[in-house]
Amino acid sequence: MHDAAPQSIDLLIEAAHVVPVEPHAVVLDDHAVAVHRGVIVAVLPIAEARQRFAPTETVSRPQSALLPGLVNAHTHNPMTLLRGIADDLPLKVWLQEHIWPIEGAVIGPEFVADGVTLALAEMIRGGTTCVNENYFFPDVQAAVYKRHGFRARVGLPVIDFPTAWASSDDEYFERAGEVHDQWRDDPLISMAFAPHAPYTVNDANFERVRMLADQLDLPVHLHLHETAQEVQQSIDEHGQRPIARLDRLGLVNDRLIAVHMTQLTDAEIHLCAERGVSVVHCPESNLKLASGFCPACALERAGVNIAIGTDGVASNNDLDMFGETRTAAILAKAVANDAAGFDAFTALRAATLGGAKAVGFGDRIGSIEPGKQADLICVDLSPIETQPLHHVVSQLVYATGRHQVGDVWIAGQPKLQSRTLIGFDLDAITANARQWRARIATLRNGA
Repeated sequence: MHDAAPQSIDLLIEAAHVVPVEPHAVVLDDHAVAVHRGVIVAVLPIAEARQRFAPTETVSRPQSALLPGLVNAHTHNPMTLLRGIADDLPLKVWLQEHIWPIEGAVIGPEFVADGVTLALAEMIRGGTTCVNENYFFPDVQAAVYKRHGFRARVGLPVIDFPTAWASSDDEYFERAGEVHDQWRDDPLISMAFAPHAPYTVNDANFERVRMLADQLDLPVHLHLHETAQEVQQSIDEHGQRPIARLDRLGLVNDRLIAVHMTQLTDAEIHLCAERGVSVVHCPESNLKLASGFCPACALERAGVNIAIGTDGVASNNDLDMFGETRTAAILAKAVANDAAGFDAFTALRAATLGGAKAVGFGDRIGSIEPGKQADLICVDLSPIETQPLHHVVSQLVYATGRHQVGDVWIAGQPKLQSRTLIGFDLDAITANARQWRARIATLRNGA
């Protein structure tokens, strides 16, 4: 068998450490990942890989960890153009008195395309290879993600009031159907229904979402139990807590991507576990808006799939999944009063395979396994900030910065090489962001 000719492949990535995520809590030292036609074909020791394969390209990273690309399971990437525009405010004031009025003045295809492009450059440089998106003009978002070969689950918005995207309930659903049909079979871009939140979507629209999600087998992605005020408002208006209302409407199931979830009872946690709900933990946005604390340890111990998201840049103020994962792990321990809770392996799993499962991509990304798509990142662990290296995954979660991401591949295609972005003009992106700043400033000043 060893006398057989080496197998031709596109790419062999050699690393000091491979963190496959699945199986759990494993680190493979001096291993390589073989990639062909965008798919992982083998994970094996470097010496064996060199005998078995004849790669077109070999990437050797003897001081790096190779891990699955990070999955940002909840964000509003066009809002990257609103970074820092209204800080240090509670959610309702921030949203209703600042964000929505500004959005109303600037939102449109150009704003969405430019915001997503800016976000993409930031995300790829930080090791994110997949996003679960929630914003208007999903057709524009999908086109920009596709142009850059980025993997995305794009939300089809539903909300009870007119916006630049749709003027009526019927139009939201008509346009959702059109966008879904356009991207139905794309290998990188998929859709989800994205009803905004229980306090902005009525029962009839939720029922339409449920019916169509069932028919099309699409996830439903929404903000849920984000604040105590939201929960109280639901009790006052519907006589039920928001998740109970969604359950009555048939939406609490394994397609539900529930974001924030800072206000949960034990019974609600067990309901999520029983129904297969995925919860997206957005700790930094929740902390900054003083929205509350997601009980990540309790959810994880109950068997709920946990993912991590940054939320939008307007409330975070970055798309740094390394920072978000660290915050998620540390905050979970404090909330549970348990230093052993939500350990480093669990946190990294939430940022990779947990996110992939939440958005319905768990069969294709989120771990380094043969047969999965080669969405991979190399992280340089040689800088003094991550020395000495006693424990690879602890270092990745608790000490590593996103600036240590050196290489990124999506479906085997390079997106970042030795910290250099491929397919982006950073000077043009920066100049464009500055002209948006000037345009928004003019609008805010009433000129």
